[in-house]
Amino acid sequence: MVYEQIAHNRRVSIVICIIFAVVVLLLGWVLGEVWGLPWIGLAVALGISLGSVYAAYYNSDQIVLRMSRARPLRKAEHPHLFHTVEGLAIAAGVPTPRCYVIGDSAPNAFATGRDPEHAVVCVTTGLLDKMNRMELEGVVAHELSHIKNYDTRLQCLVVVLVGTTVLLSDWIFRSMFYGRGRRRSRGGGQATAILFVVALVLALLAPLVAQLLRLAISRRREYLADASAALMTRYPDGLADALEKLGRDTEPLEAANKATAHLYIINPLKSGLGSRLFSTHPPIEERVRRLRAM
Repeated sequence: MVYEQIAHNRRVSIVICIIFAVVVLLLGWVLGEVWGLPWIGLAVALGISLGSVYAAYYNSDQIVLRMSRARPLRKAEHPHLFHTVEGLAIAAGVPTPRCYVIGDSAPNAFATGRDPEHAVVCVTTGLLDKMNRMELEGVVAHELSHIKNYDTRLQCLVVVLVGTTVLLSDWIFRSMFYGRGRRRSRGGGQATAILFVVALVLALLAPLVAQLLRLAISRRREYLADASAALMTRYPDGLADALEKLGRDTEPLEAANKATAHLYIINPLKSGLGSRLFSTHPPIEERVRRLRAM
C-alpha cells in the first residue's frame, strides 16, 4: 500500500509538471505571434524561466528562512529534536539537515533547501512543546521525506513557473490592446481574429490554470511525503496523531504568509477563507485516513 501510493504520486507529479511546462511554452509561442515575432516569445519564456530558476535555486532556502524569521537551533536547547533528526536522516539515507526554529506557539514545521546536502528542517517552538516523541518523529520524517524526494526543489521550480505564467499572460494582454497585437488585429483576416481570441482566452485563464496546477502538485507531494514518512518510521499512527493534533490547533502562525504557506506540513494561515479547491494542502482528514489504512 505504501509503495503503491509513492509510485502513484510520483507519476502524477511528473505529468502535472509536463503540463505546466507545456502551458508556459504555449504562452511564449502565443506572445511571439501577438508581437509578430515568431519564436521570439518562446525564447523570452525560456529565458525568464531559466533565469528565475537559477536565481531561486541558490537562494531560496535563505530567502524562506529570513521571511519566516527563523534562527539556527542550538543542540543544547532541544537535544531530543537533534537526535530525532539525526536518527531519521540515517534511516532515510540523507545527510543530516540543519535545524532552525521559529519562536511561535503555533505548532508547525517545514523543510527547504535545493538538495539533501543543503537542506534545512525548521520547526516552531509550539511544535516542540505540544508534540510527544512519536508525533514529533512523524513530523520530522515527513519533512525529511520532502528533502529525500527533492520536493523542496520541485516547489521552487513550480513557484517560478507560476510567476512566469502570470508575467507572460500580462504581457499578452497588454500587447493585444496597447502594442503590436492591436496593430496586427487592425489588418483584419480570419486568422488574426482567431489568434486574438485564443490569446485573450489564454491571458485570462492561464494564471488560474497555473495556480491550480501548483496546488495539485503541492497536494500530491504532501501525500507522497506522508507515505514516505510512514515507510521511514514504520509507524504511520505517529504522523496521523500529529496531523490530528495540528488540525485541532486553531492558532495561526504569524511568521507565515501566502508565499511560504505551501511549504509547511499543514496550512499555517488558518484563515478559513476559500474552498478546498484553492488550498495548498490536502484535507487533514483524508491524509489521516490514508495513514490509518497503511
